[in-house]
Amino acid sequence: MAAGLLSEQVRAALQAAEAETATPAERAEMLMEIGIGLQTRPKSPDEINSAIELYDKALTVCPGELALLRSRILARKATALQAMPEQGTKSIELARSIFEAIMPELTQLATLEETAEAEMNLGLCIQSLAAVGRAKISEAIAAYQRALRTFTRTSHPKEYAILQNNLATAFLSMPMTDQRGKMREALAVQAFEEALKVVTLVDDPVEYAMLQNNLGNALQYVASSHVLENNLRALEAYDEALKVRTRETMPIEYANTISNKANCLWNLPGHASNSETGRGINLSMALVYYREAREIFLAHGDPGRAQIVSEASMQIERELMELSALLDRPTTLHS
Repeated sequence: MAAGLLSEQVRAALQAAEAETATPAERAEMLMEIGIGLQTRPKSPDEINSAIELYDKALTVCPGELALLRSRILARKATALQAMPEQGTKSIELARSIFEAIMPELTQLATLEETAEAEMNLGLCIQSLAAVGRAKISEAIAAYQRALRTFTRTSHPKEYAILQNNLATAFLSMPMTDQRGKMREALAVQAFEEALKVVTLVDDPVEYAMLQNNLGNALQYVASSHVLENNLRALEAYDEALKVRTRETMPIEYANTISNKANCLWNLPGHASNSETGRGINLSMALVYYREAREIFLAHGDPGRAQIVSEASMQIERELMELSALLDRPTTLHS
């Protein structure tokens, strides 16, 4: 949207909100609704800035005794701040402080769904800040778990799936240096599986593929005594993701998934009855995937990832040569 046209729309909204025929509460709600319209699928940061301007104006005209309306306007402002692109963390920290400030009033006065939505967004703020060392990831997990009291699998499947995915990524971002780390890895796997109970290939293929890819990664790296079983389950998850992520339609996502699958094959032991031959087959398949991924990454201007898979390919080539030499070695028979 052109900046000039956007400015005119904002001015028109502000003028409409000054209409003497409307009560202060009605004007505040009008400004909030227009802000929500600008914020929904914004085409530029200007639209988000304009939405924040409208929310601030709404707060100035909203009667002080209407605590719930003020909290709703503040919640919308906080979500706009979350969406604001920036280099630092100023906007996201302000959004967090707003959500924390309005939570008591939402809990007391708002619907359960409104409160749960605010908890979910608070969790997102904290998780973003935790990634740069500005918050504790455990506080994000607590916010997601509070939201799940309302957003259940049966009543709100879409929100439930989002929360389970967020929980899983939060668990995996925590240090895995002790026994509790193993438990968090298992909880991440469980959360991805819970999300996949409501996200289907038919209804939401892109989300389904993302969750299957993430589940595969979690299974591949989870500390467990069932390494072979987890790796086989991971391969199944990657194959599910590849039903959606094709080279033609989603080349980068496809390359990411086949790289993950290659790594899983690399670490997969051969069959017990013929382990060397099975190992060789797994390594050969991994090499094919890594080479294809490198080709795609280079074609789409990502030399960093191309270098990573290239180094993996060279390591696999060396392992295949060593394995070939082992298989060619004559067997000594003992009487």
